[in-house]
Amino acid sequence: MQSPCVAKCGLNDDDFCVGCFRHIDEIVGWSAASDERKQHICQQAAARKQDVKGTDNKQIISRAKWLAAEARIADRPVD
Repeated sequence: MQSPCVAKCGLNDDDFCVGCFRHIDEIVGWSAASDERKQHICQQAAARKQDVKGTDNKQIISRAKWLAAEARIADRPVD
């Protein structure tokens, strides 16, 4: 399944990308996720699009945020 990234990355205050509407943990874990999990992520992103849309792009995805998300994902069981 292709990534829903639209190359307009920027996180809001809740760490949701205002481009694709995925949480940073979902972005970082995308390549390791099963197709079922990826489909679920896309469904969630579509649902939250209405809640997140129109919020300001507060920050880019920093290396520190990326590493923190990787650490959180490493502590979770794989789908």
